[in-house]
Amino acid sequence: MNLSYSAEYEKFREEVRHFLAENWTEADRAATPDAEGVGAMTGAALRTDDRATEFRRKAIARGYMYRHIPRQYGGGEQPPDPLKATILADEFRRARAPFEIMGQGPSMLAPTLVAHGTEEQKQQFVEGTLLGRIRWCQGYSEPNAGSDLASLRTRGVLEGDHWVVNGQKIWTSNAHEADWMFALVRTEPDAPKHDGITYMLIDMKTPGLTVRPLRQMTGEADFNEVFFENVRVPKDSIVGERGRGWYVSRSTLKNERALIGNATFARRTFDGLQMMAQLTEVRGTPVIKDPVFRDKLVELEGHLLAAEYNGHRLLTAGGRGEDPGLPGVVTKLHTTTLGYHIGKLAMDMMSDRGCLAPGEQNAPAAGMFGTGYMWYFGMALGGGAPNIQRNVIAERGLGLPRDPRR
Repeated sequence: MNLSYSAEYEKFREEVRHFLAENWTEADRAATPDAEGVGAMTGAALRTDDRATEFRRKAIARGYMYRHIPRQYGGGEQPPDPLKATILADEFRRARAPFEIMGQGPSMLAPTLVAHGTEEQKQQFVEGTLLGRIRWCQGYSEPNAGSDLASLRTRGVLEGDHWVVNGQKIWTSNAHEADWMFALVRTEPDAPKHDGITYMLIDMKTPGLTVRPLRQMTGEADFNEVFFENVRVPKDSIVGERGRGWYVSRSTLKNERALIGNATFARRTFDGLQMMAQLTEVRGTPVIKDPVFRDKLVELEGHLLAAEYNGHRLLTAGGRGEDPGLPGVVTKLHTTTLGYHIGKLAMDMMSDRGCLAPGEQNAPAAGMFGTGYMWYFGMALGGGAPNIQRNVIAERGLGLPRDPRR
């Protein structure tokens, strides 16, 4: 079996390397606060300062980023090509250069707006979102509407040119930093529960909106409660048709599972783990030379490669307008489970020192692995808890009978 790239793709790789050498130099890497050691596996790709923004503009102009977004809305607009996508991810990671911002706005909302938004909404929001200038949070889950999201109770009543919104959202990631929220609001209380929901864009500075952080076991507060008390939202701030928000939200949920199931985070963590294994010694010998550890590392990389290649399969199916079927259903559950096991192996390797928090003296990799290990517990729940995902795989992917409902 020949797994090498053709001459066409090797030429493309050289073009990408030449672009990176000219536009993201050693001086740029040195100016990146976290572009050293293991931190380079995470932070450099997500930076949104002026230096990174200008670099991203150049990369988008070359068609290297946001290839699925039309140029008129700030994207790179290129035909789907999983091999080129792989080369780009590999080379940008190798150069420790900023790549696509992976977050709720660029990865989840922007494609939804391109598919369902008005022309005015696309022009107002998409490019700024891709470059990180506009930050978003997702107003979906409520205290009694998590996995059964369609049971949400946050209500919107149309009064003149505004919706008056009252209710509560919970587990709202980054609401304390967001500029805008994309939210599901019940506007037709007498309609069947899936048919009475509207998809709204809400300015987080609107009077009557309150954000309360929720402290996590990592010590951070990335999740929040959000309360709406007579929040007035302009009438035209809805995506799609009134009362049809559930169908718009399915696009966003699909993008969310693709984001959470993306193997990029797991790959960065795995690369950092390998680096730490070379630097960490037990009884005077680097951990990377321990045969038991190496066996576990090889097993994890096998699962990681499977996740990456499955991602190529999904990209190809999407480019052809095809339903990926079972490969698309298993992605989120498989990748979050994999991330957990990578983090667990890192914690086992570092022993007690792995429990040191970021910023504490002698914390390995600046505390990245301990935080990441706990973070993957949360990611296992985001976009659908594991038990829900297993039911989806069984029923929709494998065609097994539905669970009996009592």
